[in-house]
This record gives sequence, structure tokens and C-alpha cells, in this order.
Amino acid sequence: MTTTFSREDVTFTQQLVINAGVIGFGFIGEVHVRAIRSSGGLVTAIAAKTIEEAKAAALKMGIAKALSIEEMLSDDDIDVIHICTPNIFHAELAEQVIKAGKHVICEKPLATSVIEAQHLNDLAQLNEVVATVPFVYRYHPSVREARSRVSHLKEPLNLLHGYYLQDWLSRETTINWRLDSSIGGPSRAFGDIGVHWCDLLEFVTGHRITHINAQLMKVFQSRGDKIEIDTEDGATMIFRTDKGAQGSLVLSQVSAGRKNKLWFSFESPSESFVFDQEVPDSLWIGGLASNQIVMRGVAEESASAKSYSILPAGHPQGYQDCFNSFVSDTYRTIGGAVVDGLPNFNDGLRAAKLTEAVLTSAESRNWVEIK
Repeated sequence: MTTTFSREDVTFTQQLVINAGVIGFGFIGEVHVRAIRSSGGLVTAIAAKTIEEAKAAALKMGIAKALSIEEMLSDDDIDVIHICTPNIFHAELAEQVIKAGKHVICEKPLATSVIEAQHLNDLAQLNEVVATVPFVYRYHPSVREARSRVSHLKEPLNLLHGYYLQDWLSRETTINWRLDSSIGGPSRAFGDIGVHWCDLLEFVTGHRITHINAQLMKVFQSRGDKIEIDTEDGATMIFRTDKGAQGSLVLSQVSAGRKNKLWFSFESPSESFVFDQEVPDSLWIGGLASNQIVMRGVAEESASAKSYSILPAGHPQGYQDCFNSFVSDTYRTIGGAVVDGLPNFNDGLRAAKLTEAVLTSAESRNWVEIK
């Protein structure tokens, strides 16, 4: 929040602390708490599945209050609520937060269906609240550098391809709520990581995916005798864009040794741009005469990249730094600033449409158009 004061000789703005509540507290809840504090916000309260879990989380992270969800929604001291629960609860909670008149950051997926995502996007606009979704890979300075350079290309990009590979579900003994479609939703690999890659493609290039032809990969049919698997372990897809480019994407959450390998190559006849999230401080640029690696923090860094390059060159920035920048941009927007590239509920709706298209294509074994 901001308050503006005026005198005869000067006008200045005082930045007020934004009070945040967090619902849910696993790995991602801790990431949110760290990002809130990095952004100058105050984590006022936390809510969880039970009040006992909320109290344990509050003690662990030094948060003053452990509340029920109902108490958090009615707490007038809280400006924004971060939703960090399993997927199936996102839509219901986001609607309650918006109707309570509070700003909201909702973990992806925004909803497990297009209808719910559309409703939430409309509701946020109607109630004029700031409503964002953490597509945080946008906040790597090297991604912003790629976006800036692509925008100045004289020739259009014609080939867009890449992969997003993980191995955290490679062991048959691994059990996680995401494996249960009644909690995680109808898509796992694409809904969890594929939407991140597609968001980067559209954010960096300005292209929109219009047609998808996808296949799902199911390596594990069950996890011992504990759970039957009805979501995909991976996927492959080819696609076309509204600007005439073609592309492909390979996804897997069961590729041994791949921890969080998000990689893209966006190519034109004159220049190509390659980003690797596991080596995030560099951007590879291919040219006809020579290739180069542009490091974060160099003198010629674009203004858009420089604004998120918060550490001196040679001091690596990573995932948490991206998350910190995303939350900071959300809070700046709550305070009245105009921020470029902040992912909002409309981007969450876009992800839901892409997910639905992938599932429909895989089931029908046909191309699907995204209208």
C-alpha cells in the first residue's frame, strides 16, 4: 500500500507494509514466506488443513498468528492472501479471497478446469483486485534479455522447441498428493511443468500457440499397492503458433538425473536464443558469423533484464530470487505501480486452456485448435 503526501515544494510517497496471509504450508508455502519477507511484506498469519498444522508452521517460520481459513478471510489487517494448497482447492479459495475484498496470489494451476479459471479471471476483474499466478521463470534476467532481443529481430522466429525434464517421481516408491487426480487435477506433468514452458514461450516470443497435437506418457500405472496412477508421467507435443512458427515440447517427471531441466531454443534464420534454467545466469545466442554467451550483469544488458539483475555479475541468481521478484512486483502493483510482464489470472486462464487442449488432443489423437 502507498500513501501520497503533498507540500508546497514537494510531493512524495511513503511505502506502507503489505500484510500477507498464507494458506497451506509445504515446500511452496515456505518459498512464498521467504519471498514475502524479501519484498518488504509482513507475514501476519498462516492457515493450514488443521489449526494444529498451522500452529506448527507458524512456530517454524516465526509467524505471529495461526488462523483458520475463515478467520484469515475476515481479518481486516490482511491485505493479500497467498494460496499454497494442493491444486483442487485453488479455485474455491481464490473465489473466497476475492469476495472478501483481498488481493490474491494463487499457486498454479489457477483451476483444474477452463470454466473455473474463466470465472476467477472475470471475478478478479469485476472486483478490481490484484490477482496473480507465479509463473516465476519469467523473472530470470536472462529470460528478460531474450525477450528484449527477440522483440528487435528483423526476421521472424520460425522454430520454437525445448523440454522440461525432472526425476523426482522416477522411483516407484515415491508418494505425493500430485499423483492423485482427485487432488492434483486431470493433468500432472503438463499441468505442473508444461504450462511453465509454454508460458515462457509466449512471454519471450510474443507468439501464441494456436494448434496442439499431443501424446501422453505413462510409465507407472500404480505406486505399489497404495495408489493407481491416472495422470501422465510425461508428454510430447508439436504445435503451431499464430505467427506461423512450428515447435515441439518434451516433458517428463521420470527422467533420471534431470532435476529441473527447463530448456528452450527459439530460432530464426539470423539468430537463435537458448536458455537453460539450470544454468540461469547465461543466454546463448547463435548467429551466422559467430555464437556468443551473454552473461547476466554485463554492461550491455537490456534495461528490462537489468531491473531484475539484483546481484553483481558472478553471484548466481536462482529460483528463489525469481519468486522474490514476482511477489515484489505483485506488491508494487497492489501499491499502484504499473509493472510489465506480471503474470495474472488471465495467464492462469491461458494455462488452463492449454492444458485442456493437450488432454483433448491426446485422447482424440488429433490436432486441437485453441480458440
